[in-house]
Amino acid sequence: MTRSTHHRARFAAIGAALLLTAGAAGSAVASGGHTPGSGGKDRYREAAALTGSAKLYRPGHDISFSFDAHLAAKDNMAPDKAFGTFRFSHRFPDGTSGYAEVRVDCLVTGGKVAVVTGVITATDLDNKGERVGVTVHDLGKHDRLGYSWVGADAGLEVPRCLSSAPFEKVRAGTGDFKVLPWIPGYEE
Repeated sequence: MTRSTHHRARFAAIGAALLLTAGAAGSAVASGGHTPGSGGKDRYREAAALTGSAKLYRPGHDISFSFDAHLAAKDNMAPDKAFGTFRFSHRFPDGTSGYAEVRVDCLVTGGKVAVVTGVITATDLDNKGERVGVTVHDLGKHDRLGYSWVGADAGLEVPRCLSSAPFEKVRAGTGDFKVLPWIPGYEE
C-alpha cells in the first residue's frame, strides 16, 4: 500500500467512525437518552413542542395567542398524549372581547408547522368544553397562524389533531413561535 493510499484509507475509516458516532448521538438525543461525551447526563429532547406567543395582524383588532404545548419522548408515537395549554384573546374594534384557555389534547409537528388541539377550560364565551384547533407556521419574523373556528361549519365538533391552514399573519415584532419537529419512529 502506498503512503497516499494508506492516508486515504485511514481518512475514510475516521470519517466513517465520526458518522457512526454522530448518528448514535443524534439517536440518543431524539429518543430522550444521553449523548456520548455528556458525562452521563441526560440531554432530554421532547418528541414535539410548540411554544411562544404572538399578536395577529388585523387592523383595528387586538388578537393574541400563546402556546406551551409538549409531547414527551416516551409518547413519541402517541400525539394524543400531548400536554400543556394555550390561550387566545380577541378585542374587537367596537370594544367587545373574548378569551379562552385551552388544555392541550394533541400535538403534531412537521418541520416548522405545528397543529395543536385542546378543550376549552376557561372562557368568557359560551363554548367552554368544546375542542378547538390551531395551526402555527414558525417562519421566524413572519410567523403565520390558522384556527378551526373559521367558515360555515365552525360550530361542528373538531377532532383531535386537526385545524386549518395558517392563513393569518402575525403582527411584525410579536411572533416568537418555536416548533420542535416531530420525528415518528416507525417499526420496520
